Amino acid sequence: MTDIPRVGFVSLGCAKATVDSERILTRLRAEGYEVVGSYDEAHLVIVNTCGFIDAAVEESLAAIAEALDENGRVVVTGCLGARAEVIRERFPQVLAVTGPHAEEAVMAAVHAHLPRRHDPRLDLVPAGGIRLTPRHYAWLKISEGCNHRCTFCIIPALRGPLVSRDPGEVLAEAETLVRAGVRELMVIAQDTAAYGVDRRYRHGFWNGRPVRARITDLARALGSLGAWVRLHYVYPYPHVDELVELMAEGVVLPYLDVPLQHASPRILRAMRRPADAGDMLRRIESWRRTCPELTLRSTFIVGFPGETAQEFDALLEFLRAAGLDRVGAFAYSPVEGAAANALPGAVPEAVKQERLERLMAVQAEISARRLQRRVGTRTTAIVDAVAGDGLRLGRSPAEAPEIDGVIRIHGCDAAPGERVEVEITGADAHDLEARPLVPASTAPGV
Repeated sequence: MTDIPRVGFVSLGCAKATVDSERILTRLRAEGYEVVGSYDEAHLVIVNTCGFIDAAVEESLAAIAEALDENGRVVVTGCLGARAEVIRERFPQVLAVTGPHAEEAVMAAVHAHLPRRHDPRLDLVPAGGIRLTPRHYAWLKISEGCNHRCTFCIIPALRGPLVSRDPGEVLAEAETLVRAGVRELMVIAQDTAAYGVDRRYRHGFWNGRPVRARITDLARALGSLGAWVRLHYVYPYPHVDELVELMAEGVVLPYLDVPLQHASPRILRAMRRPADAGDMLRRIESWRRTCPELTLRSTFIVGFPGETAQEFDALLEFLRAAGLDRVGAFAYSPVEGAAANALPGAVPEAVKQERLERLMAVQAEISARRLQRRVGTRTTAIVDAVAGDGLRLGRSPAEAPEIDGVIRIHGCDAAPGERVEVEITGADAHDLEARPLVPASTAPGV
């Protein structure tokens, strides 16, 4: 089978490095790569280096030089790889450099420079893994758990404290998804903006370069992959301002999903949430100055224990002042184990439902006004579904799939996953109407 990709391997250093080599070799074999014993047979060579003492460094550099001379296509990993600048300065032609115990980053480099052709007759799992979303978009989870103790939530009890994934691992997964046809990456976590706190923002390695475990650094790296990047569940920390700057630069989509929950300071304190609605309004104004095309989405809880009619009215006034583009709302429901269950002043169910209906009516008016402002504008839409002859359902950067409204594109024959340039021709409280500006057959893809 001449099309089987072949990899050569040079393993240096201590027993810990040997274990790293074994893990990489196991992954290579599991994915159908053939491991060969000579430079001539290999399509690519991996050199696992040591950098402990000067002699080990020289041995590693000599091994890299030999692999380049004999083969020419080299991926460097291991302890010396943590000093990527040393390797890059001496051997600028290496394909990638990663640090130690960086299995995912090494595999990402192999996938990028020696992709294995997927064979559906032999492979049980498709290249992008088994997913429940359409082929052109995917959820990308960057952490588990949460460090907050909101009184209405039991996520920390169920999933534990925040545990962030290694940035190299996240980016390797994202690359695999994009290669498998994903056109939109939806970044999720229980608290996306807290990514990396538990790791003290330590660097990981991706394609031979360090990437800090911080949401702004991760977002910038994800934005280089060519897919849309959409951020969900972004707690409004101060550094979210930096994310909005990335949105203004076009690095990630200008879409911010910030779960605010309420506007009354007393209720927010009872929820153990940030308790300054005035400051939130100022930040929203600032975000929109930085990124005028920003779409803001949030969620709110009505009927929280102790919520008075005046506090609910304050929430409605906040909505009118904030002018959020998209809003989801829920009537408070006790969850077993939640601290809020013990709070006094339970709101009757009928009152909760009446308040929920009032809030959604107010937001429908706001949403209708904001969508009407888009009529006559042009945007890029990604097609999600075929809804009929010449009718497609799509979304712009302002709409998240399965959550927000849709754009009904008339006179369009683009396939799901294609991007088309459209003009918005109509709007209601939730959805938009549009027409394509160019034939689908000439509309650009990713």
